[in-house]
Amino acid sequence: MSFRAQSAHTGGALSCVELMVALYFKILRVFPHKPDAPKRDRLVFSKAHDAKALYAVLAARGFFDPKILEGYEMNGGLLPGHATRHCVPGVEVTAGSLGHGLPMAVGMAYAGRVDRKNYRVFAILSDGECDEGSTWEAALLAGQHKLDNLVAIVDYNKLQGCGYTKDVLDLEPFAKKWLSFNWEAKEIDGHNFTQILKTLSQLPFKSGKPSVVIAHTIKGLGGAAKHVNQVSSQYKPPTSDEIEIAIRELTKI
Repeated sequence: MSFRAQSAHTGGALSCVELMVALYFKILRVFPHKPDAPKRDRLVFSKAHDAKALYAVLAARGFFDPKILEGYEMNGGLLPGHATRHCVPGVEVTAGSLGHGLPMAVGMAYAGRVDRKNYRVFAILSDGECDEGSTWEAALLAGQHKLDNLVAIVDYNKLQGCGYTKDVLDLEPFAKKWLSFNWEAKEIDGHNFTQILKTLSQLPFKSGKPSVVIAHTIKGLGGAAKHVNQVSSQYKPPTSDEIEIAIRELTKI
């Protein structure tokens, strides 16, 4: 998809793809042939510039024909670079202005509480958007209202648009920040399916508290080697040689 469209944001899609696979195939209560079912779990993909991961997993899960992926960021295609509500079945929200995803998820979770519905709301966040005050306002509200039907998962790949997160605006001590906002936090290897599934099967981590998973990941893992853990994976699409090598390596797994 990245090569065909010569599109940016490949690294962040690769850093969260195991999380997305685990969610859609094992954790979320979803109905691919009835994507708006009222009792479904909701997933807010806040880091919507990395929508390739969301689209690919939705297609694999049966929400729409995988051939639609060929139109990603193409004239006449259905898939915009930033995930947009109802562009294809399964995309819950329009996102991409970073810092808006968690507030939307908090609203959905609060509405579920008021309406006495038992669905859960998951928000996939980038670490860079945790620079935004709106993220922490939402976190504060969720903790205050004890929204234990809410789960935030931070793709903590430690890179953002202009450099390494620790150099742009250091988030550490990251888990302690969430704990101080009355959340329950766990840290995992975001590429390890065993850890991901074990952790997400324990939700909520504590009754009466929203849950946050801080997933330590590597930006660009699985793509062109020279862009792994580099800012370049944010912007540079793979070359024909790089995509051939990456696909060959992934096919061996």
